[in-house]
Amino acid sequence: MRNPEEQISERQENEAERRRRRAQFLRDLAEARALRDRVQPRRAKTARLRHAMRMRTFRW
Repeated sequence: MRNPEEQISERQENEAERRRRRAQFLRDLAEARALRDRVQPRRAKTARLRHAMRMRTFRW
């Protein structure tokens, strides 16, 4: 069996690695969206308007 302290430190490292990968993924996703918005401005505008309408009609 492993030492409980080793398990905790390993879990923290895995958690840190997962957060790092997630942050990288979200940066890449934002970059891809920005690129798509530049390439397809009309579609980006309609998506923005649709999102704004959705947020206006959303009930908290």
